[in-house]
Parts: sequence; C-alpha cells; structure tokens
Amino acid sequence: MTRSLIGVVLLAAALYLGLCLALLLFQRSLIYFPQPRAIGGPERLLMLPVTDQQIAVTVRPLASAKALIYFGGNAEDVSRSLPSFAEAFPDHALYLLHYRGFGDSTGKPTEDAIQHDALALFDKVRALHAEVALVGRSLGSGVAIRLASQRPASRLVLVTPYNSILELAQRQFPIFPVRWMLHDKYESWRYAPTITVPTLVIAAEHDEVIPRWSTEKLIRQFKPGVTRVEVIAGAGHNDIGESPEYLRLLRAGL
Repeated sequence: MTRSLIGVVLLAAALYLGLCLALLLFQRSLIYFPQPRAIGGPERLLMLPVTDQQIAVTVRPLASAKALIYFGGNAEDVSRSLPSFAEAFPDHALYLLHYRGFGDSTGKPTEDAIQHDALALFDKVRALHAEVALVGRSLGSGVAIRLASQRPASRLVLVTPYNSILELAQRQFPIFPVRWMLHDKYESWRYAPTITVPTLVIAAEHDEVIPRWSTEKLIRQFKPGVTRVEVIAGAGHNDIGESPEYLRLLRAGL
C-alpha cells in the first residue's frame, strides 16, 4: 500500500470516527425539538413536581370519572390541541404533557425522564378519575404504549406509531453502529404484547416520517383482538390532525 493510499485511508477513518462522535454527542438534538407553549394561561397549567424538575401539563379540569392524557410528537406544542380536544371530549378531563424542555417544563428530554414524568402524571390523574385513557402521537406513541404496559389505562390510542426508534435510526444511518450508540431507543414492540386494553391505531395514508412497515410491524406485536386499525386517507404525518376524520376516530377510540 502506497503512502498516499495509507493517508487516504487514515483520513477516511478519522472522518468516520468524527461523524460517529458527533452522532453520539448530538443524537438527542436529532430526536427532540422543544417548542414553547402557545395556548392557555396559569389557570390552564398544572405543574407536576418531580424529584429534580418542574413538569408542565396543559389541562382542562373537569369533575368527571373520565380523563385523557395526551403525549405529543417530538416537535409539538401540545397546548395547541387543547381547544379541539376540549370540544371533542366534553366529558373528559384533559391532561396534555409538555416533555422536559418543552413549554414551561424544565430539564432536558430523555426517554427515561419522559417515562418517569408520564408515570407520575398518570398516578396523579388516576387518583382523581376512575378511567384514564392514553393518547400518544408519533414520538408520544412510544411513551403511551410503555405507560399502558405499566398502569391500568382504560383505553389506548396510538397515532402514527412506530415499532422502534432504534430501528428507524438504523435505516436512516446504516453505516453507523446505531444500536450501540443510541440512548433513547423507544422500542414499542417490547410493550405491545403485554397490552390488554382496547387499542386504536390511527395511521396516515401518506406518512412521510414513520414508514408504513414500521407501524404494521408494531401492530403485529399485539395479541389478537386487542387492536383496531384506521388509516386516514390523504393524510401525511404532520397534517393528520387537520383531517376531519382525526377527532372522529379519537372519539370512537375512547
């Protein structure tokens, strides 16, 4: 091997290792895109105290046996869903979680931290309401399904869900050892087999973010008879909530 060829190989190796390091250090900035809260004053905000942070929850309080907890996408301000949810679910108290770093929540988002906050929120809500339904959209579908495997949810709705974030990352970055680098894997397939409550899966016909194969792979992990699947025609990943069918299906799922 000539000296010039050795130099090229060493340069390529250094570049590859540099990219691996960058991916390792900045991976969470590729997953989470914190958004400020746009809707609701202090009367619409519940601060959930946890051990190290203050976690914000946009709420519509209601003295009802029924409650809905919503987990949004990775770049979603969940407060924006409050008006439509309040209209669609007049008999449900509403609790919309702002992930760490989102809205008025402090801290930085990680899978473990978000799941910890989801458990704390469920326990608080369950103490006030006999029936607690969970709705998770996109990234939040992974939060909701894991929570449903740990707590007695009454219903589960998964909007544009995935089988595993790890799996999607491996497809997107095939030349990197993602399995050993990724901290937040969101492996929904691990929890689906344990779910026994009625579960509605809502998919977008033209989802450009979550491939259909990933959603279908997750659906196959559930026990027979647990899931019902609806596909909103013409909808994409980011505009599915604008479809008139979206709220209708959510109501049907709860």
